[in-house]
Amino acid sequence: MKPTKLRVAAVQTVSGGDVKANLSAIEPLIAKAAHRGARLVVLPEYFGILGARATDKVGAQERDGEGVQQAFLARMAREHRAWIVGGTVPIATADPARVRSASLVFDPEGQRIARYDKIHLFAFSQGDERYDEARTIEPGTEAVIFDAPCGRVGLSVCYDLRFPELYRRMADLALILVPSAFTAVTGAAHWHILLKARAIENQCYVLAAAQGGLHPNGRRTFGHSILIDPWGIVVDERAEGPGVVVGDVDPERIAQVRRDLPALEHRRF
Repeated sequence: MKPTKLRVAAVQTVSGGDVKANLSAIEPLIAKAAHRGARLVVLPEYFGILGARATDKVGAQERDGEGVQQAFLARMAREHRAWIVGGTVPIATADPARVRSASLVFDPEGQRIARYDKIHLFAFSQGDERYDEARTIEPGTEAVIFDAPCGRVGLSVCYDLRFPELYRRMADLALILVPSAFTAVTGAAHWHILLKARAIENQCYVLAAAQGGLHPNGRRTFGHSILIDPWGIVVDERAEGPGVVVGDVDPERIAQVRRDLPALEHRRF
């Protein structure tokens, strides 16, 4: 089937430690995106829970295929007849102290069609800020893509953005998804640079849904949910606070960029 133009959206949130409250806050934002014509909507990393402690997500873990967050995603997909991508859901593992940070894709029928487990785990230490996701997250091992009307869509999560080799394993992408919760410090330094680089080098669109603001736990995330086209041009962006970013993934634009600058054909390694 020939790829067609697809309107997509990123939802930006400022999640806290209460799953029910987070989902209630996100639901009208998904509806807003759908009202603006979006047929693919991506939610941020930790959309369902960003608690006071890293272990809170372990406490909110769900078994694969069942749970409050997964049921919510399936319902939103059915109600809005859209592809819904849950940035990350904490999925249980054999290790009671760790979960998989899973990005889950539901089609317009509400059926799950893809699962990507975050491969690269964030670690950062500067002043009073310290993070080590490996303490509570078990890494994934496989790159994952799925087919949407616009073409092939590559899944990734937050810190994965710093590892371009992941995206090179996904051939002929139309769109890269990057649900994230970048810290204010690392986001200000690197967010836009990295996202634009991934769009330019892969000559495809990049859609990043971010946590964006001051959370109840005192953590500040960078926000700036964004859609970037294959030439590195920003289509839409939201700096901070809850809201949506909306724009079109246009296969003709991708083809034009690749005709004008056939960099993907010039690769030697």
